[in-house]
Amino acid sequence: MTIRRIRTDDVDAVVDLVHALAEYEKAPDECHLTSEQLHIALFADKPALYGHVAEADGEVVGFALWFLNFSTWRGVHGIYLEDLFVRPEHRGSGLGKALLAALAAECVERGYARLEWWVLNWNPARVFYESLEAVAMDEWTVYRLTDAPLRKLADEAS
Repeated sequence: MTIRRIRTDDVDAVVDLVHALAEYEKAPDECHLTSEQLHIALFADKPALYGHVAEADGEVVGFALWFLNFSTWRGVHGIYLEDLFVRPEHRGSGLGKALLAALAAECVERGYARLEWWVLNWNPARVFYESLEAVAMDEWTVYRLTDAPLRKLADEAS
């Protein structure tokens, strides 16, 4: 078992895992990620996305993709975990916890105040996250603008 930063030769495997995550979350038609898009996001001169992978027997079987956020209340950056996924046959092996531990170490080493992520209410991983003493932010409601409503609001800026 190995946890390490994502490399360029991992991109195709991670894209496959992202699509597997979309299938698991019952939204495969909403996932349009390509290897080119992920490569650009991760390896541009000023990357907007960072990642770690979990390997078992030399194969990438899990990943964590994340980016920086900022807490105005704490006055420092934090990590927002966009996606964490471990193939079902490798769950329970400690890879998910090891990926989260790697991100926690990033936070501590860089002086970041928070590691945050969203979880679908029906996802059984919530029990695992709570075992790590992660706190559900149930009093917050997530809002999202996409597609036509996003463009409509953007038009008002013109």
